[in-house]
Amino acid sequence: MLFAIADCGNSSIIGKWRMAGSNATVWEFSSNGAVLLGDVRGRYKFGDQDRIKIETPFATTVYLVKISSDQLVLEEPGGSKLEFTKISETQR
Repeated sequence: MLFAIADCGNSSIIGKWRMAGSNATVWEFSSNGAVLLGDVRGRYKFGDQDRIKIETPFATTVYLVKISSDQLVLEEPGGSKLEFTKISETQR
């Protein structure tokens, strides 16, 4: 059952996501575990309890992840949130 949840979350995160706010950084998640955070390359991995670990050359952060259709919310343990909207193919 946990693997089914992780697989479902894994496939729904794949694609480009635009961060809410003035800087509008785009994060791109690939199916092979690679992530591009603006110009910074990194790796991501799903854990248990709706968690995702994102590793870059500068930091490793674990977030609580919530995905619903075209909305993505990454919440840090301290409570700060990063909110994203999925970029559809037609918006490119």
